[in-house]
Amino acid sequence: MKFYTLLFSFLLFSTVLNAQIDSLVAKNGDVIIGEIKSLERGVIIMETDYSDSDFKIEWDGVARIYTQTLFIINTSDGKKYNGSIQSASDENIQLNTFEYGVITTNKNNLVYLKNFDQGFWSRLSVSIDLGFSLTRAQDLRQYSMRANAGYLTKSWQLLANYNWVRSTQAETDDIKRTDASVSFRYFLAKSWNAFSELNTLSNTEQQLDLRSTLTVGIGKFIFHTNRTYWNFGVGITGNNEFYFESQDDRRSLEGLIGTELNLFDIGDLSLLSSLSVFPSITETGRLRTDFKFDLKYDLPKDFYIKTGLTLNYDNQPVEGTPESDYVFQTSFGWEL
Repeated sequence: MKFYTLLFSFLLFSTVLNAQIDSLVAKNGDVIIGEIKSLERGVIIMETDYSDSDFKIEWDGVARIYTQTLFIINTSDGKKYNGSIQSASDENIQLNTFEYGVITTNKNNLVYLKNFDQGFWSRLSVSIDLGFSLTRAQDLRQYSMRANAGYLTKSWQLLANYNWVRSTQAETDDIKRTDASVSFRYFLAKSWNAFSELNTLSNTEQQLDLRSTLTVGIGKFIFHTNRTYWNFGVGITGNNEFYFESQDDRRSLEGLIGTELNLFDIGDLSLLSSLSVFPSITETGRLRTDFKFDLKYDLPKDFYIKTGLTLNYDNQPVEGTPESDYVFQTSFGWEL
């Protein structure tokens, strides 16, 4: 009888091991068993049988990790591998790669993991947030909507953004502003990347019916860790501008110097800022800049509060319009 009991226990234990193939040891001594889905922005996501929702733990809170799952692996020096990982010590991890065999590196050099088995939905990120403000004076109202979508693979990334703002006020014309962008980035060796981006802007304050810019360029991650990244890029931009007064329409060729800083391990806060400078090649002395700043506070259940500033500057605007225009938004949103 004892033999059958032992056999049954062994079969049950084997079944659990096959279903739960990865394990984490937290710094407080807790052991979590399941299937690791990803490590991104300093947070490990793990699926477990004993919870309806995925388990999340900060990478800094993990003492040891052991996996059989196969991952796309990125390190802070910009290198990419395929394989599994396991702790070699409290400070070092071992990458069991298909390409180069076993590689041992410091734990903090690991900045990204993505489960091989994950399909379309797991590679997709979506967020949407809405804002509304009301001022009694002159019945001022402002409505805003922001939406973002992204798709990430081992070799490339596709991002799309949409931002719509409308202000209404008694006895004045409505103010409308809409900007949108689609960008494609292809990851190269040693933290380099090639990118292409299409941007559009419509803005009644600057009498701009539509500005469309197409940019191609090359960039490099100055540093990329599980706490932050800083990217720098240069390129060439084709600029087409159509104003409400058609005689002011412009077409020009511009250079691009841009940078982006993302801090995503400040507790529940994350910060994203970018600056793009466009010195004109075909219009003497003209200079445009675009600046964006977003501060997000994470709430439970994937909700968040976001505050953002967008600033556009042009030192040679069309006659009768200001050199700069900005929009400040506070909104409530949700992300997938």
